[in-house]
Amino acid sequence: MVLENYAKGLFPMGNPGFGIVTWHSPNPRAIIPLDGFHVSRSLARTLRQARFRVSFDDAFGDVIRACGERDGHETWITDEIRETYEELHRRGHAHSVEVWMDNRLAGGVYGVQIGGAFFAESKFHRERDMSKAALSYLVTRLRERGFDLLEVQYLTPHLRSLGAIEIQAREYMRRLEAALKLSCRFVGA
Repeated sequence: MVLENYAKGLFPMGNPGFGIVTWHSPNPRAIIPLDGFHVSRSLARTLRQARFRVSFDDAFGDVIRACGERDGHETWITDEIRETYEELHRRGHAHSVEVWMDNRLAGGVYGVQIGGAFFAESKFHRERDMSKAALSYLVTRLRERGFDLLEVQYLTPHLRSLGAIEIQAREYMRRLEAALKLSCRFVGA
């Protein structure tokens, strides 16, 4: 059901206060055009310094748990959401990018893939710029593997600074339908 709903333009969010999962389809919708990802000077410097190691799908569970840590604040990544995405990962539909510093998970991003669409769900950092580094490596991976759509749900000032834009629901569905027809692989040959 989760994958079917993504293909219909919906995404889930846990509501811990009520113990339920709600489905969302915002209008407008935020995406990062794969040819429009913005690398600031400070991020470019961080990427050049390469003081970190990047992996894909090596620590999915650790990434989603880190994304759910909110210093005592409630998060939409409830146990039910986490368990669902970990099952999607086991089935090959959810993926993560991990950034490591000194053999410690310093940042990451995770999301769901269907065809040539990647739905970025959440990211985190424990060291400066490491969530941005993870997103940069995600964008590079998607470009290299022929993906067509990177959806990021809602536009925030932070995502805007990285090149995210808003598009109307009708345009989002047009792009989603085209991306779903592609046959892309996030991992493997």
